Amino acid sequence: MSEKQKYKVIVSDRAKRMLGSHVSFIAKLDKEVAKSKKQQIIKALKSLVMVPQRFPFFNETYIPFNKYHKMYVEKWYLVLYQIKDDTVYVDYILDFRKEYDWLGK
Repeated sequence: MSEKQKYKVIVSDRAKRMLGSHVSFIAKLDKEVAKSKKQQIIKALKSLVMVPQRFPFFNETYIPFNKYHKMYVEKWYLVLYQIKDDTVYVDYILDFRKEYDWLGK
């Protein structure tokens, strides 16, 4: 696939719920900051249409080797996604201020 070719980005329902949860939590403290964070994350997700391979693989003990790419957004968020053919599948949007035992950390 050519680097100039655009990929389709599909955000899973789970990732959408995760994003909604993060934004709702921040909105309780500051609605403008919540709006800004949401825009930053959406902008980052949209950037995956071009060369999504630019981000490294996320290789952790409980995650299949080379399954997910990882993209950090700002200093708190980690987006995990897979690339299959010409489609990027965003499966997780994690807030790293929380603990995720299933990641094996």
